[in-house]
Amino acid sequence: MITIQRALISVSDKTGLVPLAQTLHEFGCEIISTGGTGKVLQDNGIPITEIQSVTGNPEAFGGRMKTISFVIESALLFDREKDQAEARTLNIQPIDMVVCNLYPFKNVLESGADLETLIENIDIGGPTMVRAAAKNFKYVAVVTDTADYDRIIAELQANQGALSLETRRRLMRKAFNHTADYDAMIATAMDALDGEQSLRLAFIGGKTLRYGENSHQTAMYYREKEAGANSLYDMNVQHGKELSFNNILDIYGAIESVRRLKDSGCAVIKHTNPCGLCEGTEGVDQRTIFEAAWAGDPVSAFGSIIAFNRPVERNTVEFLALDAEDKSQRKFVEVLIAPKFSAESLEYLQLHKNLRVIEYDTSSAMCPKDLRYLNGSLLVQDSDTELYSKLEPVTDIKADVERLHGLLEFGLKAISSIKSNSIILAREKEGLYQLLGMGAGQPNRLISTKLAIEKSRETLSHEYTGDPDQLEAYIKEEIGKAILVSDAFFPFPDNVELAASQGVKIISQPGGSLRDDLVLAACNRLGVAMIFTGLRHFKH
Repeated sequence: MITIQRALISVSDKTGLVPLAQTLHEFGCEIISTGGTGKVLQDNGIPITEIQSVTGNPEAFGGRMKTISFVIESALLFDREKDQAEARTLNIQPIDMVVCNLYPFKNVLESGADLETLIENIDIGGPTMVRAAAKNFKYVAVVTDTADYDRIIAELQANQGALSLETRRRLMRKAFNHTADYDAMIATAMDALDGEQSLRLAFIGGKTLRYGENSHQTAMYYREKEAGANSLYDMNVQHGKELSFNNILDIYGAIESVRRLKDSGCAVIKHTNPCGLCEGTEGVDQRTIFEAAWAGDPVSAFGSIIAFNRPVERNTVEFLALDAEDKSQRKFVEVLIAPKFSAESLEYLQLHKNLRVIEYDTSSAMCPKDLRYLNGSLLVQDSDTELYSKLEPVTDIKADVERLHGLLEFGLKAISSIKSNSIILAREKEGLYQLLGMGAGQPNRLISTKLAIEKSRETLSHEYTGDPDQLEAYIKEEIGKAILVSDAFFPFPDNVELAASQGVKIISQPGGSLRDDLVLAACNRLGVAMIFTGLRHFKH
């Protein structure tokens, strides 16, 4: 424990400062301070020693020179054991604490200030003091975050004005991160002013995962330092075993799949793609929505990740049949995500000891940028947040865009969550928008179309309960009511010809191919309505 007998306080953000200084004063600590900070403390009845009486020099050059001096840096840096005699000879009195947050460069930058104003808001003395105190944390405490004040006050009060080595070490790490972030911000701002774009990212809280995508790969998970309140890192794991690298990727895919749904929705995710997706209109209960999403691909749903965009009640999760006597009836899933789980639903889900149950606000704002690290390089793009630039009927048979608007939006939200090349069939039935089938990640669009149709036929076959001789007619009728959605334009008419042969009557695609005229001609010849959306949704 080190008793704080002498502290230097110089802050731009004075939030919560007075109670900290008052506590230090009550324990007999001498407080050294600078201009504006000193005035605030004196106005609140806290005596200070002015910085110039320690340095022997006045504040100068419009405040550019205040704390930088041999005396101040020596008082922070000297080793209290090895250098004690030399410090006495040089008349250096130790400083045991620095409280300093730096000039508000970020605020000034975000205000659109010019270069001259920015330069004047680059702190020099502050980072010097902070780094000196942090380097000598064995003997000096350095405080850079106003959020730490209450915790420090409590420790000072509990220990008669002293702080532990553990606390000083924690504060040291924070201080070096603080100055590193500050310098990075200045560097990128100066680059930008001269037309050179640079990017410096900071991540914290690294934790080891069990392994990576495969068991022979090691993996770590970090939190972006400036992510705010919506970092996926902060998801609340209510139950279940440790999350894996693949779990986290799939969780993100699940959240992205339900994030933009306006009404109650459910996504069933396998390998980051929604193999099942459903949105219910007002009045449709969540259990029905879950069952419809699951029905999109019950086989692939084995070992899946499930996301809901509304709080979950017990009736919904009872669909998993976790308490069924016949274990073959129990549905195995890896993770369930929702904004909230009722106590009753959580109690039921805990019947499966390994099932991860996660609370996360699935409606939280989408990340504005998409970053991909590639072998010593970084790709950065805006996130794909727009669905379409137009909804234009372009064939002889005109699709009723107004009537189909809700289904079209659902289909575009679904396709933007699926790996390219991707094709889906989506339908509206009994108050539900449902993903019937999808083809994802294929090297050509025709294969994706085949897969989407095959999976849709399978879904419809499973739901049909009528005369077996009428099954094919039922499938054709339902596919005829659905919309086939493509993530990018059709380069050839073959996709239209295949879709039409299976009963597809409406197709949505961005348009923009050199062969649009051939594709539209095929639609007109085969009686298919086509809608151009103007925007593609590649997802690699």
